[in-house]
Amino acid sequence: VQLQASGGGLVQAGGSLRLSCAASGRTLSTYVMGWFRQAPGQEREFVGGSINWTGGSTFYADSVKGRFTISVDNAKNTVFLQMNSLKPEDTAVYYCAAGRKITTWKNAYDYWGQGTQVTVSS
Repeated sequence: VQLQASGGGLVQAGGSLRLSCAASGRTLSTYVMGWFRQAPGQEREFVGGSINWTGGSTFYADSVKGRFTISVDNAKNTVFLQMNSLKPEDTAVYYCAAGRKITTWKNAYDYWGQGTQVTVSS
């Protein structure tokens, strides 16, 4: 499985960004997709995930619930992270990941995208 994340950038507090994660691989449908982020000097933390490629079951960290939304374009094998009402504390490198089950534990994910920087200015 190969993952390619994109869409990061610089945005003012209160603004929005949409991240994309393009996935490829023969067994892609057997994986769940997660989003993580890592701020400087901090551990990589779970942001949210989709339990399947229909986007029917999504889960979010409490810190982003109600602001971030995960969606899936099954035809394009792409997962999106729509981020609204961004805060300076959302500043981090954002990663998409593929694993066998949705979990907040980063070590459970088998494949990772390269990361995309999101910077929110106050």
